[in-house]
Amino acid sequence: MTTPRLPRVPLLEPAQMSPEQKRIHDVITSGPRGQVRGPLAVWLHRPAMAEHAQALGEYCRYETSLPTRLSEWAILIMARHWRSEYEWWAHKPRAIKAGVSETMIAALREGMPVPYTHADEALVHEFLTVLHETRRTPQELYDRIVHVLGESGVIDLVSVAGYYTLIAMTLGAFDIQPPDDAPTELGGDR
Repeated sequence: MTTPRLPRVPLLEPAQMSPEQKRIHDVITSGPRGQVRGPLAVWLHRPAMAEHAQALGEYCRYETSLPTRLSEWAILIMARHWRSEYEWWAHKPRAIKAGVSETMIAALREGMPVPYTHADEALVHEFLTVLHETRRTPQELYDRIVHVLGESGVIDLVSVAGYYTLIAMTLGAFDIQPPDDAPTELGGDR
């Protein structure tokens, strides 16, 4: 029998929270997330950070101009890039519900050629991959993605990628893992 890992930063119970932490906790739990978990639980130790990060996350998750299918696909691309088991675990079901095919998700997970269902999914994957590998976007690729997503969509896509990089870094730095009964899909340690 394995002993469950203890978080590097203790989870705060509402009774332990400062008034500012409790206020941010209540903002998060009364919003579309409904709960404080994962990186938000870490950030709550720094309420000013938690307040701004959760607001950015709420925008990136629920309010961008991107279709949910592309947003969730981008989040999985980020989870795969960072080998973030928690991020993958939290968003894989959402991606499937939003219309990302399980075959695409499996290919992404395995690092195999992805059998895209829609051309915009291929373009999002290409854009994020090139951006991560080269730290730049060639004009030709930029022009193609603006043609498909519009300028606002590209700004939102980069925002989603940046926010979920912050998420993945927080999860990795503080060793936040999905529940013990969740499968390990990205080859991360448990």
